[in-house]
This record gives sequence, structure tokens and C-alpha cells, in this order.
Amino acid sequence: MDYPQVVRIYATTQSADYDCPWQTRTPINGTGSGVIIGNNQVLTGAHVVANATFIQVQTISDPNKAIARVKAISHDCDLAILEVESANLFEHVEPAQIGELPSLRDSVAVVGFPVGGEEISVTEGVVSRIEVQRYEHSQRRALAVTVDAAINAGNSGGPVFRDGKVVGIAFQTLNHAENIGEVVPAPIITNFLSSAETENVHQLPGLGLISQNLENIQLRETMGLSENRSGVVVTNIEYGGSAWGKLKTRDVLLAMNGYEIANNGTIQYLNKFRTSFEAILGTLRIGDPLSLRILREGKEMELSLTLKARHDLVRRNQYDTLPTYYIYGGLVFQPLSVDFLSTWETWWEKAPSEFLHFYPSGVRTQAQQEVVVLSQVLADQVNAGYEHLDHESIVGVNGVQPRDLRHFLELVENSDGTIEITTSRYGVIVLNAAKVKNAHDRILKRYHIPADRSSNLKSQ
Repeated sequence: MDYPQVVRIYATTQSADYDCPWQTRTPINGTGSGVIIGNNQVLTGAHVVANATFIQVQTISDPNKAIARVKAISHDCDLAILEVESANLFEHVEPAQIGELPSLRDSVAVVGFPVGGEEISVTEGVVSRIEVQRYEHSQRRALAVTVDAAINAGNSGGPVFRDGKVVGIAFQTLNHAENIGEVVPAPIITNFLSSAETENVHQLPGLGLISQNLENIQLRETMGLSENRSGVVVTNIEYGGSAWGKLKTRDVLLAMNGYEIANNGTIQYLNKFRTSFEAILGTLRIGDPLSLRILREGKEMELSLTLKARHDLVRRNQYDTLPTYYIYGGLVFQPLSVDFLSTWETWWEKAPSEFLHFYPSGVRTQAQQEVVVLSQVLADQVNAGYEHLDHESIVGVNGVQPRDLRHFLELVENSDGTIEITTSRYGVIVLNAAKVKNAHDRILKRYHIPADRSSNLKSQ
């Protein structure tokens, strides 16, 4: 079978440098795959074009490349739509159609342009698993299809066909396994394409809560669950999330949008596959209602909440944006993020233990909506002796805990005279506001820094 809808994507990308958040890293070139879906549009993986500065697309039948741009993107579910500038590049190609969610043991074909050759590659396999998986690109958990067909560099972002229709987009390989790949499934693709009609950046909503399974008999009895009921118990609620003001800790979630939740946190999704109840979120959008049946203090009740974007205490991977930072007296401050953690090689082993506790265990509260960290000390006489206090979080400015970096900035710049900053490991930084002001231009010039803060903080 021929696949004229499959294209090769060439992308030049340039990521941010979270060690020095005022600058970017060296541009790199890479390739990926995609599929024509009509109107000079190509569907591919978000990771193929994340942080892209220049994109080109090449069809199977034409050696020439056409310039493209990102029209819509969802880093959460690793999907992107490219719009090609050439008006007639796809005029002789019938766009691919999006199919349905495949079933277990269905035969599929993974099509794309893996590295090591110039021609299109087709690898065939079967669907071996359908369940919620962690998407490496975004660290979000969503429904994914596992196939026993290889997904290699360059092949990623390409379509997975069944009966001539696209049933998924290849997005990652299962670690420590051979010829096992994972695919963004058709229902999530359809949801993304629908949202792309009205928004350029699509986000999966989040529940904004932490839950615990109720597989232990004693725990179920304590929560008031009878033998004919099952669910999960809410153990924490994140400030400002979908569940904030609606649910309470120790509420038991019995059902969600009509799906009964088992004691192990799973549902019978589409009456076919048993997987985590998080699968429901993949086909919903921010602003959608979500119906819940809960058990609260022994009483069963129905309620509805409006889905909101997910906001983590520690920012997950950020793309197509520059870091947020603030420099005061040569001290560089930024919010704790996975991108900052990634500045340590094998960061899950080598990053400071305090930071590793916040990710993924930290919960966003009204008092702390970001973890502000001192990421670097730019040596100067105004900050001499504080060099050892880098890579610590900030717990106070003149005795007040900062909610986030913007609040930290306000606390610092609204202070006169002496400013006392305390760190998580009991460090004390004392600065004189007048001396810091005099050192400001000197420090920025010495370290070739264009601004003392990121553009999103310049209103301060």
C-alpha cells in the first residue's frame, strides 16, 4: 500500500538555557515525520517542532522542500498542526482521514522517515496494549496505544494506519524494550483537531487533586464504603485547580462522567479497556463540565465541576517560551521547574534532594504557588560570601514567604534599606538596597546580561 500523505519534516530548534535563563542554547537540526490532513496542513508530534525557529516539509513525490509554520500545538498530548506556505504542494494528494480507536490485536502500520535512509519506511505490528501512559514530552498522563512496531528517531510524529485511516501518531519508544512503540490515539487526535479550530495552544485539563486507591479493606471501611461501592479517596486538593472549592479531602470519588471507578483507580473505558480514570480527560477540554458522584461523610451525592488547566507547584517541561527569571544584586532567581532540574545530568539522581521532593510530591497551595529558587550567584562585592547559597529555595523576604517569583520581586523592590532573604537550608542573605542599586548596571554589563528580568516580569 502506498502512503502519499506521509511527509518528512525538517526542523531547526533552539531551546532555552535554564542555567543562564537570559540566553538560549545553540540551534540544532532534526527530522521527523507527519501526515497531510488537508488544506495545506500536516499533523505531526509536538516534540518534532517544539522550540522550532525554522520548519520545512517534503513530500514523497517532490524533492523540493516547502516552508511551514506551526498553526496549532498541544505539548500536553504531543500533537501539532503545521501550515505549509506553498499553495499547491498537496494538490495531488488525497488528505488522510482520522479513524477510530483500534482494538487489541488489530494490525497497524507505522509509517515515516526514520534516520539512516531517505526513503519512506513502513513497519507493521499489532496493538498490544491500550491504557494511560506518561507522555515523555509533557510528563502528562493520558491514554496511549502500545504497538509492537519500532518507532525510531525521524519516524516519530508519523502516522499509524489501520484500514487506510490514521488511528494514531507515533510519539515515543518504550524504554528497555525492543520494537515497542507508543502512539497518541485517535480520540485524543480528534479532540485536538477540534480545539485547533478556535485556539492555537491546546491544553489537557487537570482535576487538580491527589487521590489514593482504596484496595485495603480497613481503609475502605474507614471511608464508609460498603461492599457494593468502590472508588478512590481524595487526599489533597491543589489551589486554584478544577476541584478547588468543590471537593474536600477524604471525599471518595465513586464515578466520573458516568464511569464507575474501581478501588484500584481504574475505569472500564469505552466499555472495552480497563485503565486509569485519567483517560477521561484526554477527550475533554478546558471549560467543559465534569460530573462526579462522591461519598462525603457517609452520604452519596452528585456534583459538577468546570475543568481548568493544570497548574503544578513545579513547572513541567516548557516549550516555545523563554524562562522566567529575576536578578537582584547578582543573585539569579527563578521558579523551580523540570527544565531547571534538567540542567543536572541524570537530574533525578544529582539534583538537590529538596528540589526532588517538590517534584513530584509538592502540592500547590494558596500560600505557595511556585517554589522560588536561587539558581546562581554572579560574583560581585555586593554579594560576596553568599556563593554557597545557590541551589536553595527561598522561604522568606523580611519574614514574608513569597507566593511565587512575581510576589518575591514585589517584596524585594518594595523594601527600603536592609533586605533580608532566608533560604530553605537556614541561609541568611542581607543586602543593602542602595548598594544593590549602585551595583545593578555594573553586574549586568560584566556578565553580558541584556535585562535583569524576563519580559513577562517587566510590568513590575
